[in-house]
Parts: sequence; C-alpha cells; structure tokens
Amino acid sequence: MEERSNNFREVRLLTFKDVQQITGMSRSTIYRQIKTGAFPKPKLISERKVAFYRQDLESWLDERKFA
Repeated sequence: MEERSNNFREVRLLTFKDVQQITGMSRSTIYRQIKTGAFPKPKLISERKVAFYRQDLESWLDERKFA
C-alpha cells in the first residue's frame, strides 16, 4: 500500500489567510500582484472561496529568494 501512495502527487490547498501569514502580504497586495501576473492565481473552490496550491506558492517563494 505504501508504494501506491508514493505514486500519487500530494496536492495541498492553502487558504487566503494561510497565504497572508506565509507571505506577510495584505489581501489587497496579493490581489494586486495576481492581477499583474506577479503572484500565483488562486483556484475557485466554492462560490465565494478561493485557495492556492501549496506547490505554486512554494515555487513563487523560491523564485523570490534569488531575485
């Protein structure tokens, strides 16, 4: 069973509050950067709720380390 679980990519979603805490950015700053393409786009998970893929945010953070 362990072998099977290693074959599937683990997908984790982060809430907007999680992203704010991780980045230290305000909601308006995040949305402004999404609009300009400078921040990963969130995924609509319900009518009024969005979430971010953890891997997208981690990649974005890694890119900023070298900028």
